[in-house]
Amino acid sequence: MSEQLLIDQCSPTLAGLKTGNMFPVNIEDGQDIIEELRQLNRLLGEKGIRVVILRKTDKKALVYLYRPDYLDRDLNCPKARQILNAKGYCCGSAGNCVVQLIRHMAQDDEFPHEVGLFLGYPPEDVKCFMKDSRCGVKCTGCWKAYGNEKEARETFVKFRKCTEAYRRGLSMGKSLLQLTVRTDLC
Repeated sequence: MSEQLLIDQCSPTLAGLKTGNMFPVNIEDGQDIIEELRQLNRLLGEKGIRVVILRKTDKKALVYLYRPDYLDRDLNCPKARQILNAKGYCCGSAGNCVVQLIRHMAQDDEFPHEVGLFLGYPPEDVKCFMKDSRCGVKCTGCWKAYGNEKEARETFVKFRKCTEAYRRGLSMGKSLLQLTVRTDLC
């Protein structure tokens, strides 16, 4: 998995601005994606990052790169817990919720749109999207915003600028590890 792909898809999470990112990876013949993720976890673990496969076929993997401490904070929000409980999650720890999300990805007939909570999207927006994705959208960027339009637009700009800055840093020779921020939530 290239550093360019990770920068393009995950810069706001690498910078500590976002809980997580989800992105597809094409699996080439002979590619050991599991070993690549193990190496990535060893590299980025010290910075508070974890990487897992949410779903995998012979040709593609859906990868989730996230900050477990941010996810724990986000999923402990009462509105998020309400959404997850309604979808059958047993909210004990963020790690358990990720395992349950992987199970939903494999078993559910429809895509589990509660995944927005795992990406750091506002619970109000996730709930509205799940109810009717077309009704009440105020603006669109990284996600469809139904609640606080001003805050969503500011966040979209911040994420875009972050990705541009990370692309510049990579092109100037900085490594993925150098670009990844260590965060500690207490």
